[in-house]
Amino acid sequence: MTGGTEVRRAVPGDASAMARVHVASWRSTYRGLVPDVVLDDPDFVARRTDFWTAALTDERFAANRVAVAEHAGDVVGVAMSGPVTDRGPGTVQLYVLYLLDGHHGSGAGSALLDAVLDSGSDAVLWVADPNPRAQAFYRKHGFAFDGTEQVDGGVRERRMTRSGRSAA
Repeated sequence: MTGGTEVRRAVPGDASAMARVHVASWRSTYRGLVPDVVLDDPDFVARRTDFWTAALTDERFAANRVAVAEHAGDVVGVAMSGPVTDRGPGTVQLYVLYLLDGHHGSGAGSALLDAVLDSGSDAVLWVADPNPRAQAFYRKHGFAFDGTEQVDGGVRERRMTRSGRSAA
């Protein structure tokens, strides 16, 4: 528990709340990076609900770790990690970590990260660029850019890696 926020394993009943957090975070973070037509799509929340339902119930995602942060009974953050799917470094990949704006700096993001990544494991993630707040957060948690970049959906992303042996 951090500042009145509790982090726990996500369950299928959380999918719609997780989708709302996911979409709200995208809209506040990626406006100007992701086309408005994507962010303002009226079906965006429904599609994210389907995604989270699958992530929490489909056997394809059984090896993933999914957590939520709750504050005053409301889901305010989500995180998901799982096996690395590309040939990049690391044994586990952070796929998702989103926190509603009012909860940045509360410790909930760190608690979510700890819930889905073991400090003893090497890890990799992709972060949108520019996204200075997220990049600073990941650097604080031992991640560093490895020089690899890609463009996904028109958004430039940079890969960050962390060696579990040197993580704090």
